[in-house]
Amino acid sequence: MAKDVIIACDFNSEETTLAFLDLFKERKPFVKIGMELFYAAGPEIVRQIKQRGHKIFLDLKLHDIPNTVRKTMKVLSSLNIDMTNVHAAGTIEMMKAALEGLVREDGSRPLLIAVTQLTSTSEQRMREELLIDASIQDTVAKYSHNAQLAGLDGVVCSPLEAAFVKEACGKSFMTVTPGIRFANGTKDDQVRITTPAKARKIGSDYIVVGRPITAAQNPVAAYEYCIKEFLG
Repeated sequence: MAKDVIIACDFNSEETTLAFLDLFKERKPFVKIGMELFYAAGPEIVRQIKQRGHKIFLDLKLHDIPNTVRKTMKVLSSLNIDMTNVHAAGTIEMMKAALEGLVREDGSRPLLIAVTQLTSTSEQRMREELLIDASIQDTVAKYSHNAQLAGLDGVVCSPLEAAFVKEACGKSFMTVTPGIRFANGTKDDQVRITTPAKARKIGSDYIVVGRPITAAQNPVAAYEYCIKEFLG
């Protein structure tokens, strides 16, 4: 299975995003477009970045009734994205509907993954605020199994959980892991985190890295450092 570093382009404008991507002359990074940028710049930013030769993970975390998700995924798939996601909490039926919506007329589709638990969520918050009595590990394993039953390609999880997702669902089931920080960096608002090197050892297939690269004094150097640590 391919492994890569995905840069989270969590910017609030087309201009800032394209100026950031202009820094990368020799390599076209895989990029994540999240809600902030997509809502600010619209579908056109996806088209522009694709035209520049980048792979795109469109991170909108759909969570709605199955019919709405199916129709929305049909629209998103037409943008020629490479990966997108839903919340696993939306149920197996919703995830199946998302998958159906993504399939294009030629039979191709983007990769579809499901968010298990956000990396900003601690087990204490999960219990006290979401009323989920199971442990994070058991919850992530169950959500991952549901995603697999729905036919999805993998899940979004903390890098700390990638190993037991693989154990529960098999090595070919993809793990996409945010919550990546460099050894000398800050946690920011993340809780369940690790370094690129540790994520590689644990079993992450893709790591999503935002501020350690986008807020670095030299983003290209930070990206290359991350690539070296993760891909070896």
